[in-house]
Amino acid sequence: MLTNFLQSTGTRICLASIVLLVATLTYGYYYYDGAITTLTTTLNDTEAAFASSTAAFQQQVAELSNNLAQASATNTELNNNLQAEKERNDQFAGQIEDISSAVGVLDKLRQTDKELLQKYSKVFFLNEHYAPKKLTSLEPEYASDQSKTLLLHAEVWQQLKRLIDRAERDDVVIKVVSAYRDFGTQTSLKSQYKVTYGSGANQFSADQGYSEHQLGTTIDLSSPENNNALENFQSTKAYQWLLDNAYKYGFVLSYPENNTYYQFEPWHWRFVGEDLASDLHRASANFYDWDQRKIDEYLVKIFD
Repeated sequence: MLTNFLQSTGTRICLASIVLLVATLTYGYYYYDGAITTLTTTLNDTEAAFASSTAAFQQQVAELSNNLAQASATNTELNNNLQAEKERNDQFAGQIEDISSAVGVLDKLRQTDKELLQKYSKVFFLNEHYAPKKLTSLEPEYASDQSKTLLLHAEVWQQLKRLIDRAERDDVVIKVVSAYRDFGTQTSLKSQYKVTYGSGANQFSADQGYSEHQLGTTIDLSSPENNNALENFQSTKAYQWLLDNAYKYGFVLSYPENNTYYQFEPWHWRFVGEDLASDLHRASANFYDWDQRKIDEYLVKIFD
């Protein structure tokens, strides 16, 4: 009987366990199915939200790209305008520089004695009132006669001093015999020559007002090897040195051989500026051979 009871009880327990298991599985299924449904809904909601966010982002990107393109176009236009403005400014700056340069040249010309490059030998005339503005005394040791006071344009004197000092370093001695002569001195000198030589004086001496010496830029040179005389100066080493080097210091021989103004004067040298003297030397030309308008172009840089 006990056995029957136990068997009956065991059967009931087993059935109860099965029922409980079935109930658990059934509940778990429905729970899992609900969870799956919930997850699916959440996933769908997330996908929809992501799709919406993506669309919004893509729209923002499109708008930003459009804005960037417009900004880039505006920037390009601004750069082009800036470049054009810079070019205009550069052009204006160049024009201003040209104008300033022209004004500077004109001002420099205004302050430069326009007489200094004129052809005075029988061509142009200097009146009795003309005198260089910057006359200075030569140092006595540079003169052939140290008892005389010789005057010369101050800036020309600096160049002449360089010339003579350079020659001395080359073992060539050059002395100044004559320099500036005013209108009155030239008048007296020409009168003396006329008394001695008559009309022949016109072959070697200028009338007053036509002498280059009145400019204060012209000197007569000689050398102790020629007893400081003017005659036969062309036979000296000093004369040959001058032919080879004087142009470097701005000096030219006014009356070379076969000129049409005066007899050959190897001692008579005139300052015309380094540029003009060098160009004449390269062209193997005489100062009086060139047109006055061409010579005038050098006036602005005569003392450069």
